[in-house]
Amino acid sequence: MQAAPKLATRRRASEIGEIVRQRAQAEAAVADARKSHERLREAIDILPQGVVFLDSDGRYILWNKKYAEIYNRSSDQFVPGARLQDTIRVGVERGDYPEAIGREDEWIAERVARLFHPGERHEQTLADGRVILIEERLTVGGDVIGLRVDITELKQREASFRLLFDSNPVPMIVCALDDERIVGVNDAAVEHYGYTRAEFERLTIRHLQAFEAEAPWARDQSSDEQAARTWKHVKADGSLIDLAIYSRHLTYGDEPAVMLALMDITERKRAEMRLAFMAHHDGLTGLPNRNLLRQRLDEVLAHSRRGGEKAGILFLGLDNFKSINDTLGHGIGDKLLRGVARRLRSTVREEDAVARLNSDEFAIIQTGINRPEDVVLLARRLLQAISEPFLLDGHSVVIGASVGIAMAPSDGDDSERLMKNADMALSRAKNDSRGTFSFFEAGMDARAQTRRKIELDLRAALQGDLLRPHYQPLIDLKSGRITGVEALVRWQHPERGMISPGDFIPVAEDTGLINVLGAQILRRACMEAAAWPDPVRVAVNLSPLQFRVGNLLSIVMDALKQSGLPARRLELEITETLLLEKSSQVLATLHALRALGVRISMDDFGTGYSSLSYLRSFPFDKIKIDQSFVRDLGANRDAQAIVRAIISLGVGLGVTITAEGVETEDELACLRAEGCHEAQGYLFSRARPNVEIVELLRAQSIVPEADEAQVA
Repeated sequence: MQAAPKLATRRRASEIGEIVRQRAQAEAAVADARKSHERLREAIDILPQGVVFLDSDGRYILWNKKYAEIYNRSSDQFVPGARLQDTIRVGVERGDYPEAIGREDEWIAERVARLFHPGERHEQTLADGRVILIEERLTVGGDVIGLRVDITELKQREASFRLLFDSNPVPMIVCALDDERIVGVNDAAVEHYGYTRAEFERLTIRHLQAFEAEAPWARDQSSDEQAARTWKHVKADGSLIDLAIYSRHLTYGDEPAVMLALMDITERKRAEMRLAFMAHHDGLTGLPNRNLLRQRLDEVLAHSRRGGEKAGILFLGLDNFKSINDTLGHGIGDKLLRGVARRLRSTVREEDAVARLNSDEFAIIQTGINRPEDVVLLARRLLQAISEPFLLDGHSVVIGASVGIAMAPSDGDDSERLMKNADMALSRAKNDSRGTFSFFEAGMDARAQTRRKIELDLRAALQGDLLRPHYQPLIDLKSGRITGVEALVRWQHPERGMISPGDFIPVAEDTGLINVLGAQILRRACMEAAAWPDPVRVAVNLSPLQFRVGNLLSIVMDALKQSGLPARRLELEITETLLLEKSSQVLATLHALRALGVRISMDDFGTGYSSLSYLRSFPFDKIKIDQSFVRDLGANRDAQAIVRAIISLGVGLGVTITAEGVETEDELACLRAEGCHEAQGYLFSRARPNVEIVELLRAQSIVPEADEAQVA
């Protein structure tokens, strides 16, 4: 009987021990779970995103600090077991969710539906302006794991990007990086290309590219490299445009993409092409200019050297083109030049080149020459083509031309030498007999070198003020006294001796040095005349070129002021060539000079055009009969009639008549018999330096007027 109670006692003890053991295990498991929970909380608390765990009923299980920070206005409601729906409702009542205003219950229902039927991520805007990206997932057991990311800064950047993108006046396109699809365009791109947004999104970037096989972002390029490359795109209407494309990689809609800024440079490229054309072509005629001619000639010469062929260059200059401009106006002159260009192009072969060199000169390159006669035939065809009348605005304009020819390789094997030689040949053709052609000859180069040497030495002489006036006396034919002198420029070269004015005056006029030369001689003549013992007049010749500069009046006034010479003692001689220009500026200058008291004389009367008409345009003080009418006057009845008429005209107009180039007693006797007022020439005196003129004038001042008959 005692064994049974003992057995029951042992059984109870065993049961109690099992309970204690199980309790200890449970407590250990709870402790482990608590530790795991704490470790989980610590782990999620360090995450930069907000994390929340909800049970299948949407009740809070666990959340991290970032989640509480995001929803700090509602975080006091976050307790385990609280329903998310209830905390959301409290937040709506507090105004935490501006999107819910006015549709609170509907908004809460939509939010709860998304909680238990999660799909795509969505965004949520809070009252303080922050934007939260929400992503939620269901576990196998039906619980909810939620992720919250504050994307406020990202949205701000997107907004800035969108603002810059959409409102940018530059067309911009965003392409997916993987398949080059166009995923976004701005308004400027839509307007510029002519595609709708829907049409754009059905295209890839290669659909827009006209020729290029690679995408604009295929190579790593600097901004300068991107700007330097030109792309061609096709617009919706099929037209082509030139572009400079700048690319930048970015993320667009969670996809790697590239944004393209498309700078339309079509007009710039056209302008560059126009500038390039203008740099190598004449703006008036469209012909190649001298630069392009030189390039073309270099190519022809290189080909000739390889193949042994001959080539020629012909310089064609229009004769008296300036008179066309002066009489009919520059408008007619321009039309004439365009007409000449058309005729030249139609006269030569297609493979021959035509260029315009300057205002009235053209050039033609002739290739494939087998014999010199080929060039002669072309030159004659050119001259014949130009000689035909041009009908321009109701005017029938006839103009001639001259041609200079240089052959390669005999006259030069480089473009510069060949062009220079053709130019010299043209000068020869113009000087000898206009309206014909001339081949280059070796002697022309020597003459050109001499002319160049004269120019260089003349510049140095003017720089050193080495030119001097010599004075030829003008004799009153009644009294025999010196009434004036003509200043004639003389150049004593240190190596070549006395250089003839006929050698250096044309060079001075061609190079523009005549203005400096004329001013120097005028100043020195006035300065020396002011010191003479007898107050006779001094005459100074003026070139028509001096009037074109526009400062002649001030130069004369300055010379008179600096020298102290009275204006009445200065006489300025002009030629009929000056009045041929019919310039109002020239006449105004002449009237202004005469108003100062300066006398104006017409030199070389009778050798120009329509001499009598010029006497009506300006009241000259003196007319000088050209020496060509005085030479052999005693034996030439025609010359006598002309001189008699000029003297009679002068007497009728009250103008002094002076005869130039008097060299014999017979000529002097005829002039006196006809009543000529003054004369000058070697019969009386050559041109003398200032010191000799001073002696002549000093001697005249002490000789009674009645005793003076002639100056030797």
